[in-house]
Amino acid sequence: MRQMATYDLMETFRNTNQWLGATARTMASYPAFAALPNPMIGWMAAWGEVTERTFERMVVKPDWGIRTVTCNDGRDHVVEPTTVVEKAFGDLVHFEVVGRPPKERKVLLVAPMSGHYATLLRSTAVSLLPDCELYVTDWHNARDIPVSEGKFDIEDYTLYLMDFMRALGPDTNVIAVCQPAPLTLAATAYLAELEPAAQPRTMTLIGGPIDPNATPTDVTDFGHRVTMGQLEETMIQRVGYKYAGVGRMVYPGLLQLASFMSMNAERHSKAFSEQILRVARGEAKDHDAHNRFYDEYLAVMDMTAEFYLSTVERIFKNGEIASNNFVVDGHKVDVGKITDVAVMTVEGANDDISAPGQCVAALDLCTGLPDSKKGQHLEPGAGHYGIFAGRSWRNNIRPLVLDFIDRNSDAPRKAANSNAA
Repeated sequence: MRQMATYDLMETFRNTNQWLGATARTMASYPAFAALPNPMIGWMAAWGEVTERTFERMVVKPDWGIRTVTCNDGRDHVVEPTTVVEKAFGDLVHFEVVGRPPKERKVLLVAPMSGHYATLLRSTAVSLLPDCELYVTDWHNARDIPVSEGKFDIEDYTLYLMDFMRALGPDTNVIAVCQPAPLTLAATAYLAELEPAAQPRTMTLIGGPIDPNATPTDVTDFGHRVTMGQLEETMIQRVGYKYAGVGRMVYPGLLQLASFMSMNAERHSKAFSEQILRVARGEAKDHDAHNRFYDEYLAVMDMTAEFYLSTVERIFKNGEIASNNFVVDGHKVDVGKITDVAVMTVEGANDDISAPGQCVAALDLCTGLPDSKKGQHLEPGAGHYGIFAGRSWRNNIRPLVLDFIDRNSDAPRKAANSNAA
């Protein structure tokens, strides 16, 4: 599996299907065919349109698409994403709201590096923008990073988070979603011990595998069932000649997408069949529900092999965060060193990826933190996606997170003084 030919074979398969879809759509658009009363012509055009779009989106990084935000003054303000810190494997991006005074709540939204782009948190970002000065970690696709930039594993990821926190300062409120939760906890603990002045004010961990064995799921069972040798042989490939990262060992996004799709093959097959029929009947729109979901879902990125393998081995198999034995750059991180950062965990009762119990384990690790600075929330009826997007997040969880931030900062007092003046 670990050959460029294998990576290029997957890309060839994707490219061929995109070409077939474009060819079918173009052929069906010939004026001569319009004179033939054959419904198959319309169906062929619909199949081509859906197929071309589907396979094209797999190699396209989605745009944030956040143009404006309505602020408390009742006006729509333009939003300009600006890179604050630029690094080889990921940037720190600030969503600057033009014409609005800086908000008291400074939030660092830590996006997962789990096969999808940071834009997966688009709705989360949109919901936070009106009330926060928002910063987001924007991770890069490993296939586009030259081998000369070196490795990138979970220790490097943790060091990146520390650099981002240093850049933003101690009045930062960190919100980590899913995969980065344990590494965000480690980064904060590292800063608490070595650079207390750089640690954030609050930290909210949402649906993250702090202790994967607290409540086993299919994900944790898979992590224990396969050996590292099996993973390396079956999941790791070298980037092909088409991309700047040629030769880099990666866990390909296309391979991970194939796994995602196969887990719910019947549901995805039905969704695409129904979309083809909608297109054929002229009922589909460019930004309808199907396209909005799959444009994001199908847009996948490669992870460096060392990041993927070290995540499985050290977070899931060895439970280094759960046992407080995580080492970064030769230094053993002690989560108990966190004494000033308020920590809150959020879990979904129906989360089948990071089940209830896995994330809240972070609070037990924070032995140096008083109970008054700890918080937890279990959202009834919410699955994994629902705890950071959708109705559960908007109506229930988001207000709780903002209230937790305010209760552990002087933002409300500053706002009150400003209004009084």
